[in-house]
Amino acid sequence: MGSSFGRLFRVTTFGESHGEALGCVVENCPAGMSLTEADIQGDLDRRRPGQSRITTPRDEADRVKILSGTFEEKTIGAPIAMAVYNENAREKDYSDIKEIFRPSHADYTYHARYGHRAWRGGGRSSARATIGIVAAGAVAKKILREKAGVEIVGYVSQIKDLRYEADIDLKEILPLRSVIESNAVRVPDAALAERMTRLIQDTRQAGDSLGGIVECAAVGVPAGWGDPVFDRLDALIAHAMLAIPASKGVEIGSGFSSATMTGSEHNDIFEMQKGRVTTRTNYSGGIQGGISNGMPITLRVAFKPTATISREQDSVNERGENVTLKVKGRHDPCVLPRAVPIVEAMLALVLVDQFLISKTARYE
Repeated sequence: MGSSFGRLFRVTTFGESHGEALGCVVENCPAGMSLTEADIQGDLDRRRPGQSRITTPRDEADRVKILSGTFEEKTIGAPIAMAVYNENAREKDYSDIKEIFRPSHADYTYHARYGHRAWRGGGRSSARATIGIVAAGAVAKKILREKAGVEIVGYVSQIKDLRYEADIDLKEILPLRSVIESNAVRVPDAALAERMTRLIQDTRQAGDSLGGIVECAAVGVPAGWGDPVFDRLDALIAHAMLAIPASKGVEIGSGFSSATMTGSEHNDIFEMQKGRVTTRTNYSGGIQGGISNGMPITLRVAFKPTATISREQDSVNERGENVTLKVKGRHDPCVLPRAVPIVEAMLALVLVDQFLISKTARYE
């Protein structure tokens, strides 16, 4: 089912949205690294449901348990298994529609592929299955921070047509993290956060949903990570981002805007700064020829409006009959605020893999 990701830092996720538990197994984490559940929990808290008035009201603490791979609060080189147990699943919310294919969900495609599917809340296709991604990403972030000096920061830059227009100085992005996390939307502007919050609430009241864009940057990545041709660093990042539920597009660096520029406008001019090669601009998003160039890696991920809405809709059931449905349950009117730690985690998984490939697997 394509549940594993990575070449050296190998992550396999497991679990369904209304099953017993969800989590991951991380292989080839270097031994000797300090690691406790507290290192993981912070990012899971940023992803968990019920954290604000603009997310799903499903009440899950999402407390992580490390089951293997550590001893005396340090990694031992063995696979690290982590689990989060579901405590507030409500199967009855889906029992009336278990044979109906919800519009723009994976119900029909999973039925076509497997014949037998977990209809409770979307099963493996649910965004709740990203718990394992975020848990593994927290481990990856810790390795990148402590051994490579790499920091990753994500934020919401757009919800529907409300945009964060300011240019962020990536040298100042780390102090900006506290501003981003100070509001429920995770946008670096308190006034805009209020406008976005009202828009999300009004849309929820209307029985509808919203999409938007998450931007993310990795600062401190050295030159030389990534491989040419099929394992280009930007290709690996695009693969990772499009593996996130509800993601519909990825831009790296200047992205689609580069199509409107000339070569003389878009070229990143090299120069020496403090004894190292840098570029005056960063339209390449820190990657050239599929290999990192030492500048910050920047990207944007577009997310579609949440497919589950409370309005009545037409559809088809497993018997091939035209039907109507109105979905019950607890759902996010906009996935963007909770998607930020998922985007960060996916970028961390790609980068830590490249770091370990470029070094030995020993944590020193």
